[in-house]
Amino acid sequence: MNKQLGTLMFVIFMVFVGFGVIIPIVPEVIRATGASTVNLGILMASYSIASFITAPFWGKLSDIKGRRPILLWGLLGFSASFFLFSVAENSLTLMYTSRIIGGLFAGAVIPCAFAYASDSTDEENRTKAMGLLGMSIGLGFIFGPALGGVLSSFGLFVPFVISGILSLIMIAFSFFTLKESLRKESVAKVQTSRWHDFTSDFQGAMKYLYVLSFLATFTLAGLEATFQFFQIAKINATPTTIGWMFMASGLTQALIQGGVLQRFKKGNEKKLMAIGLLVSAIGFTSILLSSSAANATLFLCIFTAGNALIRPCVLSLITMRTKVGYGSASGLTASMDSLGRIFGPLLGAFAFKLNMTLPFIIGAVVTLAALLLIQRHTALDYSEQTLSS
Repeated sequence: MNKQLGTLMFVIFMVFVGFGVIIPIVPEVIRATGASTVNLGILMASYSIASFITAPFWGKLSDIKGRRPILLWGLLGFSASFFLFSVAENSLTLMYTSRIIGGLFAGAVIPCAFAYASDSTDEENRTKAMGLLGMSIGLGFIFGPALGGVLSSFGLFVPFVISGILSLIMIAFSFFTLKESLRKESVAKVQTSRWHDFTSDFQGAMKYLYVLSFLATFTLAGLEATFQFFQIAKINATPTTIGWMFMASGLTQALIQGGVLQRFKKGNEKKLMAIGLLVSAIGFTSILLSSSAANATLFLCIFTAGNALIRPCVLSLITMRTKVGYGSASGLTASMDSLGRIFGPLLGAFAFKLNMTLPFIIGAVVTLAALLLIQRHTALDYSEQTLSS
């Protein structure tokens, strides 16, 4: 692992600690304003919508201006959003503004970090690098909510101040340790293209990879939105029990992406994605059989193991096959992830209302159907490679 990748892992870890630290607090903050749970849903969705819209443009801009300046600006805006929320108190308007700003600038941080990793690694080690960055995200989500719970004892808005400070620390850390990774010849090539050219990647064989990225996040977000309610009904799970379950899930993700993926060489990405989809489907169906906290945790970890295999392999293949810059490709992928974060919980909640087993049945069917996307991508990719040679 090179120095740049280690720095990116630390930056992403701290960013997601800063994001995760607010998760246990936001519902209480909303409740304190007297607003309904609908406001909570809109507040959380506004972040993903803003990120969905802007991530491709930030990615394209990093292909032109460089990764380092866009990453630093993204961290600065991300930090500002937390400080704004910390002074919102009973103002829903400021809360919405804060989350939208956070989403706008998160759309710069994540694509730039993954594009930087693509610049700094060869194709042989690309999947391993994506796995390590994914592991950093998972670990951030493990430690962030735990830290938020502890900090909230000092005041509901203290975690937001701490999150802002963490982001400022990351700005200083990145400024002094990360050098520009974008090569001059890459900048010259991208500068000759038009702004809308980044959408040219969303066609042919490539579009199936972007759809796979969406589906991986869509199914994950749908599970996250309904798993707790399902287990309350099935095994009378408490919030503490659910917390331990998701911690085990996060550790499983870290083990898969930081350990298992590091053992595979280039060329195995599609095979790993297919295995990941099958394992995810098994996880979804197994959850329906939950009868205790122990086996419910096991079934959740099975799903997580499959999902953890899919996303790094998809992003690795995208950066290997992209016809545009790494920043544009990473931005489009981040946009697909945000789209999954928007629609996954909405469909999950609607399906759960109809029947509490339905979200998991739908999840299993969708993940199995996604195997057809891999088959279609492989066929088209072979044809395109043959025609170009």
